[in-house]
Amino acid sequence: MSHQATPPRSLAEALRVRDDASLAALLRARPDLITPVPTDLTQLATRAGTRASVVRALERLDRFALQTAEALAVAADPASYKELLGLMAGDEADPVVTAALPRALGTLRTQALVWGGDDRLRLVRTARELLAPSPQHPSPTGLGPTVQEATAGMSPGRIQEIVTAAGLTSTHDAVSAVTALTKLFTNRKRMGALLAGAPAEAREVLARLVWGPPFGQVTADPAAHLRWLLDRGLLLPTAPGTVVLPREVALHLRGGRAHRATEPLPPAVEAAATHRPQVVDGTAAGQAYTALATVEELLKDWHEGGPAVLRAGGLSVRDLKRTAVALDVSEPIAAFWVELAYAAGLLAPDGEADERYAATPAHDEWLEQPAAQRWARLAEAWLTATRTSGLVGGRDMKERTLSALGPGLDRSAAPEVRHRVLTLLAGLPEGASPSAESVLARLSWERPLRGAQREDDLRARLARWTLSEAELLGVTGRGALSAQGRALLGAPAPRPAPEEPVGPGDKLPVHHHPAPAVEPLSPTEQATASAAAARILAPLLPEPLDHVLLQADLTAVAPGPLRRPLAETLGVLADVESKGGATVYRFTPGSVRRALDSGRSASDLHAFLAEHSRTPVPQPLTYLIDDVARRHGHLRVGAASAYVRCDDDAMLNEIMADKRAAGLRLRRLAPTVLASQADPAALLEGLRAMGFAPAAESAEGDVLIARAHAHRTPPRTPPQPVPDGPPVPDTTLLSAAIRAIRAGDLASTTPRKPTTATPATGGDLPRTNPAETLATMQAAVLTGETLWIGYVNAEGAATQRVIAPIRVEGGFVTAYDHTADEVRTYPLHRVTGVAELAEDQL
Repeated sequence: MSHQATPPRSLAEALRVRDDASLAALLRARPDLITPVPTDLTQLATRAGTRASVVRALERLDRFALQTAEALAVAADPASYKELLGLMAGDEADPVVTAALPRALGTLRTQALVWGGDDRLRLVRTARELLAPSPQHPSPTGLGPTVQEATAGMSPGRIQEIVTAAGLTSTHDAVSAVTALTKLFTNRKRMGALLAGAPAEAREVLARLVWGPPFGQVTADPAAHLRWLLDRGLLLPTAPGTVVLPREVALHLRGGRAHRATEPLPPAVEAAATHRPQVVDGTAAGQAYTALATVEELLKDWHEGGPAVLRAGGLSVRDLKRTAVALDVSEPIAAFWVELAYAAGLLAPDGEADERYAATPAHDEWLEQPAAQRWARLAEAWLTATRTSGLVGGRDMKERTLSALGPGLDRSAAPEVRHRVLTLLAGLPEGASPSAESVLARLSWERPLRGAQREDDLRARLARWTLSEAELLGVTGRGALSAQGRALLGAPAPRPAPEEPVGPGDKLPVHHHPAPAVEPLSPTEQATASAAAARILAPLLPEPLDHVLLQADLTAVAPGPLRRPLAETLGVLADVESKGGATVYRFTPGSVRRALDSGRSASDLHAFLAEHSRTPVPQPLTYLIDDVARRHGHLRVGAASAYVRCDDDAMLNEIMADKRAAGLRLRRLAPTVLASQADPAALLEGLRAMGFAPAAESAEGDVLIARAHAHRTPPRTPPQPVPDGPPVPDTTLLSAAIRAIRAGDLASTTPRKPTTATPATGGDLPRTNPAETLATMQAAVLTGETLWIGYVNAEGAATQRVIAPIRVEGGFVTAYDHTADEVRTYPLHRVTGVAELAEDQL
């Protein structure tokens, strides 16, 4: 602990004696203080004491640092370090608390929540108001008011009666009586003697109130044991029928502790099971491949235009259910994949009048990238996104249902929680998976909830979602952080796992060392980390195959992932029957006709299968293709409304005689031509339902090739994360901000040389006439002097600045502005006056 020779009288003075490194630590911990950059240290101190900024700072303290602040709020103002230590460690001087307190106090000092030396510790006034006990806002410590506060409205005669009943000598005034009573209650030995004579029922009352809340109810005629407490001031009335346990009495009963349970150390993250790192990485790689396949399937399903966008934005419940069925997953998981594709910029609304979701042009570029790079893009989007799919299906503040891809899903804390959860996993031995409860306990210690926040523990829900989503995405495998997940995080090399063998269900020892300090990465650093993760993942992913195994039951088995051209062609020629480690495709008349409709001939299909099959092409499959091809295009459908033409009039007679053709309203125009009132698409579908294989033709009589129309949105940027307050400033910004603050502070505090017009006094702006201003500016250009000027900007706001003039011409002065740390040009008519800085301050 350091002691200052001259105690600061204010927070501004305490900040003034800090070095640049200390100021940088403050601004990094509380970035809202430099948005915008304060003009001087006085303004910085004022901003650091505003309610909004203090609340934000308190919410980001860990549990022990917050408990330290709460203890200072119930201590004397100012308090000594010894008094604070007593409140935290108790009469027994808990050695763990004693060792941890300097760190917690250092955190509060760094963040300008506490200032002053060890003999005069002061909690900033706003923090004391927030944390000190009051009837409207009970203290988290459970302590009540002091004797002095509780007796403020009591008659002097009643106070003297209490002093006498407590065994003290009566005094001549209420102030000395309250002081004597306070000394009694803070003396452990004398208080022990006083309570030794208390009735058993009275001690039971004190035991119920000691840890809070400290208030109780009494009747107009209290029982004897309550009267004994009231007579001696161990309970003091605060209102008719209400009494309170004074703070000093409660602290005596607690053994000096301000908190029932002081938590100086973070709870350890327990490793529930361990696995070989190779198993973890292999499992995660398998999940990564499944993630890529799922996103590809989702976008393929929406290839020709996806579901409609709701009027209020987002995906309807019915469309989400359809998507879940198509992906063969549950609706919450379907929402996760949809939101992930949206966050990665792969899908978006198309912006048409009848707005629908569709793949973006970036999706086509993404498909051309290697698999590992495609995964890295998805993982990076997930890690940094503020959109939270776990909220889908819940309700917003107006009781409206939150829909996937809709508004209201952004939670600014999501990236920080995801990053912190993965960091905690990185702190475990390699291959170890944590218990979810220990992760939640650690997060709760690092950011304890206060007041109404406890009702909606969003961080705990975000943490649970992070653990499950990381597994889905392949960032973790079997609950343990994978090698590619560690690289994505930018975490250091893992610690080795224990040497003794541990089974999958066995618990590892508890690890009390902290997780590695892994700060969130900048966009450039994150891109580098993502590329590193892709390099690690690439050799773990299965190599795409260029072959399938054809079977006699009209199926083809793909024993692994297929190369893209093969997968696309096979997806047209056959229907997917089952997925898993191996994908099974089934050939049907409809699927073969689909391939013929896309422009392929029967010989093309035979050649394709022969080229890509490791087994001989089964005869039934050859017959199927030839049979469908023989009938394909024998009938021709065009637009009349629609017509059917065929060289075989017997086939047309068969169609006319079929009862199923009644709905098509066919009429023979010629021996080889039938006309229909139905449109060509309906006529094609109707004839195919009757077992025929018609082909559509153009107005010129050519066969139309039916290929899926890829619907794309215009170029779209991915949704931008919603920031959780001002971003943490980088080193360059911090350095510039500190120079500007110190320059402004120099301008407001440095003595100035008196001018011939108006002497500069205090913090007043200098005043000189235009001629003197111009002359002083011109002289400073020649001598290189630094000047202090008053300046009125275009909005009429008066400011003071420290400048070094470089050039004066045309009614303007160009100067290096120490306050803004840059070269600026000022109109001379807006300069209210100028003064030279005292030489001993330059």
